[in-house]
Amino acid sequence: MELPVYLFTGFLEAGKTRFIQETLEDIRFNAGERTLLLVCEEGEEEYDPSRFSGKNVFIEVLDDPSQLNANRLAQLQRTHNAERCVIEYNGMWMLDDLYQNMPEGWMIYQEVCFVDGSTFLSYNANMRQLMVDKLRSCEMVVLNRAKPELDRMEVHKIIRASNRRGDIAYEMSDGNVEYDNIPDPLPFDLEAPVVEIKDEDYAEWYRDISEETKKYGGKTLRFKGMAVASDKLPAKTFLCGRYLMTCCEADITYAGLACQWDQTNTLHSKDWIEVTARVAIKFSPVYGKRGPVLQVLSVEPAVPPVQEVATFY
Repeated sequence: MELPVYLFTGFLEAGKTRFIQETLEDIRFNAGERTLLLVCEEGEEEYDPSRFSGKNVFIEVLDDPSQLNANRLAQLQRTHNAERCVIEYNGMWMLDDLYQNMPEGWMIYQEVCFVDGSTFLSYNANMRQLMVDKLRSCEMVVLNRAKPELDRMEVHKIIRASNRRGDIAYEMSDGNVEYDNIPDPLPFDLEAPVVEIKDEDYAEWYRDISEETKKYGGKTLRFKGMAVASDKLPAKTFLCGRYLMTCCEADITYAGLACQWDQTNTLHSKDWIEVTARVAIKFSPVYGKRGPVLQVLSVEPAVPPVQEVATFY
């Protein structure tokens, strides 16, 4: 049986408790469903169950990530005969601790990240890995206590580096809510006869072609990357890409695409090359599924980028 999970993430004192309290007071959301409320951190604000719209909310406190295991969570579901689950997540815990330990049938229905607008930029600078962890999969980012002087363009860039689709909302100190409407044009022309990918745009392009592969079908691209040639790859196939850093050095990974070329045997791993290729969307053993396979038109030696590790900003 499927159990809907409503997940609220963010750091301490970001407004999660207040939002959940108000949501469970609202009969439009809380019409009597038996609700398991998992509280993974306790701040200054506390829940007041007497104000919930019914006697159907069962609060359980989890104060250590080791308690996020499928057996324990499933037992709590059975104990309270829960029909759904609301989670106030601890900002210092990685989300994979939850994702990998949810019981069978638990499904994330909604994920919202709350941050304090007055501390967002400093938290991002000092706890980038934790910030990216909370931003990357949420449907909306809510910046509470946002002030008019907050640099919204900088906030927009930071969030979009981790999450391209989530909405961004600013709750101002006067209670008004304003939404981010800054456009996100791609930094390259997809309608050009040859789509030129600049060195500084590699990360954004790689993410775009990975997430919206179909729109690249039949396009001709030119970009710079590091070759990977190996006997373990399919015949006449090599990889071309760059090391990519999402948030910190710990998460640097090689982000490359499968390339088909008759002269693959002339390449050596770690050669920097400029590739011009036409994109075909088809199955590749490299991915184990359908994906962008670059049918190479030309390969030229290249000078490494000034910044060899690609980043989003």
